[in-house]
Amino acid sequence: MKWLHKDLLDVSQLSKSEVMSIFETAGRFQELQERPVKKVPTLKGRSVILFFAEPSTRTKTSFDVAGKRLSADTFSLAKSSSSLTKGETLKDTALTLQAMAPDAIVIRHWCSGAARFLANRLDCAIINAGDGRHAHPTQALLDSFTLHQEWGDLAGKTILILGDIAHSRVARSNVILLNKLGAKVRLCAPRTLLPHGVKHWPVKVYSDLNEASKGVDAVMCLRLQLERQKDGLLPDLREYSRTFGLGQRHIDLANPDVKIMHPGPMNRGVEIASDLADCADSLVLDQVSSGVVTRMALLFLYMTRKGEE
Repeated sequence: MKWLHKDLLDVSQLSKSEVMSIFETAGRFQELQERPVKKVPTLKGRSVILFFAEPSTRTKTSFDVAGKRLSADTFSLAKSSSSLTKGETLKDTALTLQAMAPDAIVIRHWCSGAARFLANRLDCAIINAGDGRHAHPTQALLDSFTLHQEWGDLAGKTILILGDIAHSRVARSNVILLNKLGAKVRLCAPRTLLPHGVKHWPVKVYSDLNEASKGVDAVMCLRLQLERQKDGLLPDLREYSRTFGLGQRHIDLANPDVKIMHPGPMNRGVEIASDLADCADSLVLDQVSSGVVTRMALLFLYMTRKGEE
């Protein structure tokens, strides 16, 4: 498939056939993970700036590993080491980065729309690694790729997204992508952790985790964003864990071989029982592995594209 997109801002930009093309490319890179020398010269001589204005372990490292395995030169820039701390605007930071002629910028920023802001001003590829509450397209792609590796077709499968939906860009992008791939999506959260306007989303919303768990094929737990709970959205963590923490009794209500997922980092014993995170049907570490090959596929497609969007 000829790749036409210059930037990845959210999964809503992608057609189903383009998503499958990403999966196919990621699948080809998976074989590389098992070689003694995990490197190919595909992007030799090209450069990627990892511009993370918010903390990140998994996503940033995953992109760094992905770029290096394709022989691209990767350069990291964090807020604490950038001129953003000196009052420089995002526009000026971006134009400064562009003057260094990178082939792609991977950006994580606390402001929704930051990736689009850069995409509208810079010539290089912009890949959104999470912007505010808006979107996290590469997490959604790696989540669905992980399930695709397990099931093949996702059409008709029922997937429950559990937890702090209101603050989650992961949930927003996953709802869009899972629907695009034909899955049925359920959400379960306390009323205070559901986003405004959720009744218009293509999902079923539950407030009872027992009901939400019945007959599901996979559960995606979300991290309870403790740093964002200062507004008194929850009575206390113990109550949250008792009511909305995923436990074995919920798994017993799901379909056999239900898959358990979490984008990390996990609050074990809060949103998920620790033994479930490590059980045979947990895909948590598979998601991490999928993240590398999915991001390799994205860097390859966006940095070698030809043609106009």
